[in-house]
Amino acid sequence: MPNMRLAIALLASAAAVPALAEDKPGTDPTVPVPAAITAENVPALPLALADRARPYLESRSASFQGWDQTKRAVLIGTRFANVAQLHRVEAPMGARTQISFEAEPVQGGYSPGKGDVLLVQKDRGGDEYYQLYTLKAGRLSLLTDGKSRNSGGAWAQDGSIVGYSSTRRNGADNDLYVMDPRDPASSRLVAEVKGGGWYISGFSPDKRTAYVAEYKSVQNVDPYRLDLASGKMTAIGDTSADIAYGGLQVGPDGALWVTSDEGSDFQRLGRLDPVSGRFTPVTFESWDVDSFDLGDDGKTIAYSVNEAGSDRLRILDVASGKVRKVDSLPAGLISGLEIAPWGEIGFSFSSAKSASDVWSLDPKTLTLTRWTQSETGGLDAGINVEPRIVTTRSFDGLEVSGLLYLPDPAKFPGKRPLLVSVHGGPEGQSQAGFRGSTNYYLNELGIGVFYPNVRGSTGYGKRFVSLDNGPFKREDSVKDMAALIDAVRADPRVDAARVGLTGGSYGGYMCYAAAVQLKNKLRATQCTVAISNFVSFLENTNPYRQDLRRVEYGDERDPAQRTKLMEISPLTRVNEIEKPMFVITGANDPRVPKSEADQMVAAIRRNGHEAWHVVAADEGHGYQKKANSDYAFLAQLAFWEKYLLGK
Repeated sequence: MPNMRLAIALLASAAAVPALAEDKPGTDPTVPVPAAITAENVPALPLALADRARPYLESRSASFQGWDQTKRAVLIGTRFANVAQLHRVEAPMGARTQISFEAEPVQGGYSPGKGDVLLVQKDRGGDEYYQLYTLKAGRLSLLTDGKSRNSGGAWAQDGSIVGYSSTRRNGADNDLYVMDPRDPASSRLVAEVKGGGWYISGFSPDKRTAYVAEYKSVQNVDPYRLDLASGKMTAIGDTSADIAYGGLQVGPDGALWVTSDEGSDFQRLGRLDPVSGRFTPVTFESWDVDSFDLGDDGKTIAYSVNEAGSDRLRILDVASGKVRKVDSLPAGLISGLEIAPWGEIGFSFSSAKSASDVWSLDPKTLTLTRWTQSETGGLDAGINVEPRIVTTRSFDGLEVSGLLYLPDPAKFPGKRPLLVSVHGGPEGQSQAGFRGSTNYYLNELGIGVFYPNVRGSTGYGKRFVSLDNGPFKREDSVKDMAALIDAVRADPRVDAARVGLTGGSYGGYMCYAAAVQLKNKLRATQCTVAISNFVSFLENTNPYRQDLRRVEYGDERDPAQRTKLMEISPLTRVNEIEKPMFVITGANDPRVPKSEADQMVAAIRRNGHEAWHVVAADEGHGYQKKANSDYAFLAQLAFWEKYLLGK
């Protein structure tokens, strides 16, 4: 299931590894620590470790960013240097021509209509204070104020204006703006709102109305009509109901298309009446419709269905309602669906045996065309193992599941160590896509990997995703994780005595919680950008996110909820953490502040226990720069080789 300052308070430690330290004569060469990294209690990493893992670190991917209609080319994001940049590919399997050259990751897309504007967004060092720019001749031209957090990029159908949200007024509320990006001075405030979840989805064909939405939670997204002349906002439907709407698009006839869980446990695709708010579904899948795109002529819709963690592509003929299945793709992940003006459907696709690459589909013949084939470090991705689904019953009878990858039994016979990897969100889902460098554990070390989907995960219906909401239900997800770990430990190919656990963001909270509550099942834990104390997290997360996260976790301003949030916070029970822990942090993280890691690491060390800690000064909520991510991966390899393999 998101982009990652120059100053941080360096944590003092006699064991800290100096950046770019030179090896002493006569010693084995070691991996230099990147300049932005502070590594505490992390042993020197042998250069031989990097040499062994190098092919897995050189895997690349390509993401579909949209069509360049002036050349009938595709716009992709891929990385050749330190961070991902925009490239153009003018023919299937053609050269990837780089067109952005920034020090930070860049994402973007062309305007509809003439395709004369390339609109991009970029932050600084992972702080997520995105700015909007136009890109031309390798140079960015700033459109926003350079200070606030800006997001969006919903175009009018003719490409003349774009809508976006910005916190420039007070740093917290996502007010709504419209501009012609060809003239930054045209930017104007069209709605002053309260809350951090507002965004513009699209415009009516006559551009008099903007369709906007307020995201309150994964279960509650409210759509509105906004009169651009008067600023009057009118709700579409009943905003008091817990209904989620997603991906709103406007047809050439003014019809609104959305996904919604109204009247269903799963998201369906259908029409939304902009006056009555009536939702009329046109698909009746047994799983969520995750994404879709409507053709410019309004005749065709391409959509993806999330079937138990794998995406399936469907083509809908709007007039007849007929749906055709695209069965020629293996189980994998689909993203970025966009129908070109000439009808071709572009998207990104990845699977266990293929890194993310760009494909297109002819909707008439269902012929697939591959546009990119990303390098996998010279490795044969065809040997990568496919997962199998493991299901079990949790403490209350709820069925929960996960994806289990086990190494080749011919190469690694007998019982094998296992690494449990917990997704973030918690409104996320582990799915059957390409595992990248994680394949090193499977293919070279013989360590299995298990991805649990506990209650609160998406993809299993709106009831399932709500079962962990608030502080009084939060630890039920930890109980699910315990049940799933017990299920995989019982597998005859898993060594139940050698299990470790890793997780990031909300998965990082689960990692800390596991270190406390499941320590007898685990050898060690590795926790990334993790919540250690729900109260301090909610008080210090970026202001635009506070109310959004209170819906999920609880409100620390309410005395009863505050007491429970403190009770379930891993930091409260840090004295029970005994096994080794490795913590990874981004100094600029606006979501889970670095202080969450600092207080956990300090407490573990005060208790006399082992805590490795890596901090990147130029990263946020996850590492995006290759030098940093490579070092963090190698340090994790060293950690797990020590605690799962005994090296």
